[in-house]
Amino acid sequence: MTFLLTNDDGIDAPGLAALAEAVAGLGPSVWVAPCGPQSGCSHRVTTDAPLRIVPHTGGRWAIAGTPADCVRLGLKRLAPQLTWVLAGINHGGNLGADVHHSGTVAAVREAALHGVPGIALSHYRKRGLDIDWQRATRWLRPIVQELLAKAWTPGTFWNINLPHLPADALDPEVVVCPLDRSPLPINYREENGHWHYDANYHERPRLPGTDVDVCFGGRIAVTLLSI
Repeated sequence: MTFLLTNDDGIDAPGLAALAEAVAGLGPSVWVAPCGPQSGCSHRVTTDAPLRIVPHTGGRWAIAGTPADCVRLGLKRLAPQLTWVLAGINHGGNLGADVHHSGTVAAVREAALHGVPGIALSHYRKRGLDIDWQRATRWLRPIVQELLAKAWTPGTFWNINLPHLPADALDPEVVVCPLDRSPLPINYREENGHWHYDANYHERPRLPGTDVDVCFGGRIAVTLLSI
């Protein structure tokens, strides 16, 4: 196996380094990630402007583009030998309706469009709290190994979301669950003639047994998505 590692938080994000650690020893990895944050860019691609590639040491490439751009360049130029695309670990959840906005999820969706399997990996973050990346790496490694061993159905990809638990919590249960179809909450406030999004992500609606409910309830949500 050869992995292309990408994200939407940028090549210097700690979650990308944590992902590399989680798959260390499972096969060679090539990093192809945006130069800087691209969170919320969804599946945007660059076709009307040049894409600048900045080489880093150790098979790492920073792209002045989106996560989907990174996968496209990886497939055609930088890592044509890749067999899996892994995107994350995102600094924040990608649950339910988030999968339509997320650059992290779009990266593996782009891979699936080209016949390459992928896994999007995210860590739900409670407001004001830091993420324990070492613990996230430990949680993810056996899950990733199990998914890599499964037979892949073309046109599908996996989406994993880790919960944000207290430091002394027991390791969470892993639950394979469907995507929550509920819309995100919508609210805006006006300040000086401008409107600002003001809804509470953490109080979003959730359907029992779906990924939002599982992750917010302290378990690891693993969801199979399709293009």
